[in-house]
Amino acid sequence: MKLFYHPVSGHSHRVHTFIGLLGLEVELVQVNLQAAEHKSTGFLALNPFGQIPVLEDDGAYISDSNAILVYLAKRYGNGRWLPEDALGAATVQRWLSVAAGEIAYGPAAARISKLFRGSQGLELAIERAKLILPLIEAHLSEREWVAAAEPSIADVALYSYIARSPEGDVDLSSYAGINAWLARVEALPGFVPFMKMAG
Repeated sequence: MKLFYHPVSGHSHRVHTFIGLLGLEVELVQVNLQAAEHKSTGFLALNPFGQIPVLEDDGAYISDSNAILVYLAKRYGNGRWLPEDALGAATVQRWLSVAAGEIAYGPAAARISKLFRGSQGLELAIERAKLILPLIEAHLSEREWVAAAEPSIADVALYSYIARSPEGDVDLSSYAGINAWLARVEALPGFVPFMKMAG
C-alpha cells in the first residue's frame, strides 16, 4: 500500500490517520506541490484531476480523500467505521458532504488563505467557518461522535481541517463540544498527528 500525499494537506492527513486507525502499513510518497509534481504527466496518470492524496492498494489507484476513506472502511474496516444499514450509511455520507463542502470552503479555505495566499479570501472563508462550526458544536452537544454511536469515517473526514482552524484565524476556544470531540479523535489508537503550521 502506498499513499501519495503531502504532510501539510488535510485531505492527505485524513487518509493517513485512517490508515493508522486501521493498523495498516503504508509507504508514504511525498508529492512536491511547490514543484507542481501533482500536475506532472506521471502523477496525472494516477489521478487525472491532479490532486492529492492518491492511494495505491493491490494494484488499484483510488483518488479523492473521502472516496479513499470509504474504500479503506469497506476493505479493511471489519464492519466498523461505515455503517452497513441504509440510514447509518446515509448519515455518514451527509457528514462526508459537509467535509467536502462547508468545511472545505470554510475552515480549510481560511487556513489555505492565511498560510499560502497572503490572506486573499480569508474574510469570506472565516465567515463560512462561523456558520458551520456552531452547527457542529450543537450537534456534538448531544453525542460523542458525529454520525454514529462509535467513531466513523465521518469523524476522520471532519477532524483535520477543524483541528487546524486556528491556522486560518478561526478561533475554536468557545466550542467546548468540538474541542472535546477533537480530543476523543486524537485519543483513538493509531491516530496520526497532523503537522502544525502556526501557533
